[in-house]
Amino acid sequence: MSQSTSETIWLTQDAYDKLVAELADLKGPKRSEIVERIAAARDEGDLKENGGYHAAREEQGKLEGRILQLEDMLRRAEVGETPPDDGIVEPGMKVTYRFVGDDETEEFLLGSRELEDGGGLTVYSPQSPLGAAINGAKKGDTVSYEAPNGKTLEVEVVDAVPFTG
Repeated sequence: MSQSTSETIWLTQDAYDKLVAELADLKGPKRSEIVERIAAARDEGDLKENGGYHAAREEQGKLEGRILQLEDMLRRAEVGETPPDDGIVEPGMKVTYRFVGDDETEEFLLGSRELEDGGGLTVYSPQSPLGAAINGAKKGDTVSYEAPNGKTLEVEVVDAVPFTG
């Protein structure tokens, strides 16, 4: 489970609404169901030999961890409107780029990796090396960043348009 940080998480209204709905489901019906399964397994007797009890307790631990993660993300969330179609890279944009010296382009969605459905696109967070370097760049700009392997890479922003799903 990821550590809680104070970094803001940019979300579309749709992504925020999905997280709120998931949290409500986990805190309500899912939590109640697991508590009932634990109680039923406990009523069977010896807990040391009771696989159903231990499985339900493990599932409860995962559920409570996800609840804490969702609460933390929602507390840090900044819900944004779809960004303007101005060619400037910012969260919520579908970015087309190419490595300098390469003809082939690639696309990604700049957003929160844990939360956004990129509709088949790779999602890079604004905190990732590429995301941080390219955030704020304009169509036609060339930016460099340090890849996780330590190499410095240069990319050209070919296009940046609002992501519409």
